[in-house]
Amino acid sequence: MSILKLDGMEVRDYQRNIAEVASEKNTLVVLPTGMGKTLIAVLIAAKRLEKFPEQKILIMAPTRPLNAQHQKTFEKLTTIDNEEISLITGKVSPSSRKEIYKNSKIVVATPQTIENDLKNERLSLEDFCFVTFDEAHRAVKDYAYPFIAKKYMLQSKNPLILALTASPGGTSERINETCKNLFIKAVEIRTEHDTDVEKYVKPIDREFIYVDFPEDFKKIRDLMYEVLHEDILWLKEKHYIPITNPPKHMLIVLQKRIGQRYSETKNFANIWALIRSAEAIKLQHGIELLETQGINFLYDYLKKFEKSNKRTDKRLMKNGKIIEVMELARKLYEQNVEHPKLKKVREVIKDVLKEKQNAKIIIFANFRATVDKLKNILDDEEIKSKILLGQTVKNGKGMTQDEQIETLKEFSDGEFNVLCSTSVGEEGLSISDVDAIVFYEPIPSEIRSIQRRGRTGRTAPGKVVFLITKGTRDEWYYFASLKKEKRMRGILYSLKKGKKLQQKRNLIDWTISEN
Repeated sequence: MSILKLDGMEVRDYQRNIAEVASEKNTLVVLPTGMGKTLIAVLIAAKRLEKFPEQKILIMAPTRPLNAQHQKTFEKLTTIDNEEISLITGKVSPSSRKEIYKNSKIVVATPQTIENDLKNERLSLEDFCFVTFDEAHRAVKDYAYPFIAKKYMLQSKNPLILALTASPGGTSERINETCKNLFIKAVEIRTEHDTDVEKYVKPIDREFIYVDFPEDFKKIRDLMYEVLHEDILWLKEKHYIPITNPPKHMLIVLQKRIGQRYSETKNFANIWALIRSAEAIKLQHGIELLETQGINFLYDYLKKFEKSNKRTDKRLMKNGKIIEVMELARKLYEQNVEHPKLKKVREVIKDVLKEKQNAKIIIFANFRATVDKLKNILDDEEIKSKILLGQTVKNGKGMTQDEQIETLKEFSDGEFNVLCSTSVGEEGLSISDVDAIVFYEPIPSEIRSIQRRGRTGRTAPGKVVFLITKGTRDEWYYFASLKKEKRMRGILYSLKKGKKLQQKRNLIDWTISEN
């Protein structure tokens, strides 16, 4: 007998088709955000409980707000008693959790809690016939998902895994790692162009608003680049790096490798390489702050180095060109010169609200300080807005999960128009009827870009606005994420057809010569 509440449940063609495949083997499902991935989990869960009526279901997602949504979905769409659909997070005491596992039919939980309870033997997955890993792109490195998946495959009498994500990553290495860690045997991918998806997709209008990079900013950037190039050339000449324009992640990897080597050999020659690489990383970050956020961010960032006792920071702040940078930045800071994107944000929000007075808009920004500034700008314009932050924010207070849930509820209920969010708003949360998404800055991650865009166009046509500063990282990051997304889709369609992937050598796989 089916546990599904069929009245009022619309099962779309692609959801039914994917569920049929994923009911037979461990499957990675890649669907655009807002296309109903959770319903696929419900359909499979119902089949599994029909087949194994004495067993249980486990649903996992990274955050409590997302898990609370999953709990409500199962309560709404199944006939299982609500008391047997349990939400478990770290807030629930360990002694209580053990009893809840015993009495529940469906367990919805954060992965860290499940990992801890498996390690402390408060939980066995022996009687779980189906596990869903939501936001499955996290199943890499030291995250809890790989450990849980391994335990599940070892313990369960009747294992079946469903992995859900809007984007598992843009490289074959990342996708293969996810598939390996979750014991995936099949891949199901759909885009808005697939025949069983097309009729359900709402159109999303993309708008690109370009702003000029101010001449005063350019002068500061040029000085910083001169110092950066000195460090990079030194590292290349000493054969620490193979290229003259290394990305920041290459320098971070280099720094870790040199640090490990110094710990092992105590060779003082490596100290200068550590100093140069650390200096280069800080300069790159400073330039990024200037280009994408503005002079206030750069000035505050460099002021911290003036007070620092670190050898690298002292050396950097004694550089004549950096002294000049500080003086130029100080003058602009005191004049309250803002990044030109801030003016454009006002215009964008006003235009959307002119078209629809009760519109819901999300502005995504990378930094807490930017979110605060955006909120202040909207307050000045008497536009109703609130901020959404993660639980922990460096040098500042974050939001509790209860505060996050309440803010999202108020936004969904239309109590305010604009949600100014950091990255916490990207992942998984179901907010219906969002009219527009604003990227305050493009991001190089295809995963995060897809997630941000997916907040709109769910139930009605939507709009995505990209604010891009000409000739800066804003442009590079936008095209980088676009390229990675295209490559990701090609990889996934190849996997769906059963093709094996060619492993490409990563840019950071080089050998540091002995010096």
